[in-house]
Amino acid sequence: MLISPEYAALNALLHQTDLGYGNHLYNEAEYVALCEAYSTTDILDYGCGKGGLAASLSWPIKEYDPAIPGKDTSAEPADIVVCHDVLEHIEPEFLDNVLADLARCVKIIGYFTIAMGPSLDILSDGRNAHLSQHPCEWWRSHLSSYFEVALIRERTYIGYKYNIQFIGLTDIAVYVKSFHRLG
Repeated sequence: MLISPEYAALNALLHQTDLGYGNHLYNEAEYVALCEAYSTTDILDYGCGKGGLAASLSWPIKEYDPAIPGKDTSAEPADIVVCHDVLEHIEPEFLDNVLADLARCVKIIGYFTIAMGPSLDILSDGRNAHLSQHPCEWWRSHLSSYFEVALIRERTYIGYKYNIQFIGLTDIAVYVKSFHRLG
């Protein structure tokens, strides 16, 4: 199981009531460069939310999100798997299942961004939306069980919620390679 029915319902409600939740801005050039580097346009947006990455690209991509009707069927493997601001939202008891599913999906390379602190979003049950908050080294160690971690870098950025600026939010950008391509 990748997500509990109760948590899927909480996320679906947040997607419906908060226009900014799951609606990320993407730097199209970054993904075009990644596709050019690996000679492919086969992308899966794992945890796609409202589909911002698909909307920013000029070609169709695969999308998966268990809280979005129509995007909630099993994720299809792809050469490049993008998992932007997703893993910190995973219920701790299902994190290994999700990482195993991501490993199943990543044919060549995965690009994951993972926030390390609390979210600006609160679930309707009162919990912070970031259920899996861990430091960089914890993520490196944990991801290494499923992937070859090619690059990991910590970043500090500015976030916005309801037109309020939050400075000093921290995440990590991680490039992972599929074990299937090794050897």
